[in-house]
Amino acid sequence: MIGTKNGSKLSGKVVSIDGTHVVLDTDFAGEIKIKQSEVESITTDGPLNVRLASGTVLEGAIGASAAPGDVHIAGKDGGVNTTVDKLAMTWTPGAIDPAVAALQRKWAYEAAADITGKTGNSEQLGMALQFRATLASSFDTLQFYTAYERQVTDHEKSSDQFKAGLDYQNNFAGRYSWYVRDEGGFDRVKDIDLYNVAAAGVGYDILKTKVDTLTGRVGLAYRYENYGDPLAEDLDSVGLDIGLNNQLTMNNWSMTNRISYVPAFDDFANYRFYHESYIELPLKIGWWKLRIGVSNDYNSKPPAGYEKLDTTYFTRLVLNWK
Repeated sequence: MIGTKNGSKLSGKVVSIDGTHVVLDTDFAGEIKIKQSEVESITTDGPLNVRLASGTVLEGAIGASAAPGDVHIAGKDGGVNTTVDKLAMTWTPGAIDPAVAALQRKWAYEAAADITGKTGNSEQLGMALQFRATLASSFDTLQFYTAYERQVTDHEKSSDQFKAGLDYQNNFAGRYSWYVRDEGGFDRVKDIDLYNVAAAGVGYDILKTKVDTLTGRVGLAYRYENYGDPLAEDLDSVGLDIGLNNQLTMNNWSMTNRISYVPAFDDFANYRFYHESYIELPLKIGWWKLRIGVSNDYNSKPPAGYEKLDTTYFTRLVLNWK
């Protein structure tokens, strides 16, 4: 039972309290979220593990008290009087403390694929494969990823590229973090036999909510590019690493945006700019999602005879599992 400051009484089972919302399971509307700041009284049928704002943890049933906004927690060894705003967290007896669970690293995986084809005035066959494994906790994230794309148009390769990399971010103090990343691969259409970008630096969460995170990064990078043409000069230089990552997760869709800019110290006019944006829509088939997006790969000084910008539009099926 929940009583609000405007006098409403809502019947149901209290599922959880997290210091911001009270989740109530009702017969008439399923689970609903109520702002904790608008709650005046809480009554539970059974005991819950309760963490107070002071850090004290006790097990007991929560009941209304005489004064508005006050509650009484009836534990096995006695009761405690407190207020609704001091209830920081609750969880079911026997379950893992959410604060402990948040510190535990958990793996998540995704695999994506698409195949395109065309016959008639021109012949075209293309494919793209991607895989990402993420080990995350409340304070750090480690990602391994790889992707391969191949396109043949009128029996000529128009795309043949591979990349693999890792990215580690540690949120050591609030919105501040440090990171290291490394990515390598090849692009045979652009005549790049091998490229590598290794970087390390600091980050700051410009925006950080439960549904939206925007992180800026700045650091030092090492950039290497080896070309198949012996007359083309290879790139081997230290430079800057500037990035912007955004993740927006809503109930029925999510959006991801990634931007990186890596200029070389030897020549700031020689830089690589990469951008990727996509929207994911969940499908009714289990763990499958539909990903729709665009990526841009810009090399300011490619080998002679090659375009600076490659733009890819894609629609892919994505399988997520943990």
